[in-house]
Amino acid sequence: MPHRRPTLADVAAEAGVSKAAVSRVINDAPGVSAPTRSRVQEVIERLGYRPDPVARALASGHGDLVELVVVDDASVFSDSPYYGRVTAGILQELAGTNAHLRVHVVDEGDAAALLARLAETVSLGVLLINVPDPLAASFHDRCGRVVSMAPSAPGVPYVSMENAEGAYAAVMHLHATGRRRIAALHGQESNHDAAGRRLGYQRAVRELGLPEISQAGKFRREAGYQLTGRLLADHPEIDAVFAGCDLMATGALQALADLGRRVPEDVAVAGFDDSVIASCTTPPLTSVRQPVEQMAAAATRALVERRIAPHWRLVFPADLQVRRSSEKGHVTWPRSIPTASTSGTRP
Repeated sequence: MPHRRPTLADVAAEAGVSKAAVSRVINDAPGVSAPTRSRVQEVIERLGYRPDPVARALASGHGDLVELVVVDDASVFSDSPYYGRVTAGILQELAGTNAHLRVHVVDEGDAAALLARLAETVSLGVLLINVPDPLAASFHDRCGRVVSMAPSAPGVPYVSMENAEGAYAAVMHLHATGRRRIAALHGQESNHDAAGRRLGYQRAVRELGLPEISQAGKFRREAGYQLTGRLLADHPEIDAVFAGCDLMATGALQALADLGRRVPEDVAVAGFDDSVIASCTTPPLTSVRQPVEQMAAAATRALVERRIAPHWRLVFPADLQVRRSSEKGHVTWPRSIPTASTSGTRP
């Protein structure tokens, strides 16, 4: 069986010194006698101990660290494609530098204490996901080196995309395929991205003269499944579903299959994110592309280059990727639907 990686505590115990003494030796700091220094170095070599660069940065108090704070369940963090894409974008931007990423996944009740600690120790800056507006505003007041991964409280810098325009384009596409009873699965009202997508859907059905049919819940597969069942129970005539995220859309696809509705023959489905799961569903899912990796990389780059100022923002365009889940018959639809631009800085 593989051996456990030796720790600083192992070195201290083997050398008969404190962990602080070992840390001083590693960092070539004063306060350790020459014989003790020699003994600690011998133990380090013998055990094969290699200091964790992130731990060293934290211990020194001036390491180059980007902190990612996510308010959500740990199980959701591990399952959601969105969080993996954010992490990949940050690491892509930090590659080849001496900076490191540290991730914090906390419940909403623990977020305030965590942010209070980070405000005292932050180095390069902090990225926020799902942090409630009052907490984001308070943290920004104490520490200006922060970017939210969605619109947040007034003045808090953020990166985002054209959520309303993307949802609008998806609904207009569904209408162009002949759908006239287009329902929506919205995210929770407290989520700014969900709010933007809701507005885009409402604008489209209003302009088209269609009834507004919707349910709202969390951005989860389970919510998509349950809400689709409710929609069909109340409105069996539905012929299209726009889901506020791909995870909800996969739940909708499963519910439709269980209820005997064919996709896209009976009900067309469109999602939002264009994550990897969009091309893996059956049938492949039409989805509004959200360039999450590029958004996270841009936010990280702004922190590293210290370009953050109050009200700074970067807004990415929406692009609808059409796949078979929304096609009708044998008609081949355009692979991309142009969207209107919005104000704000564009990459």
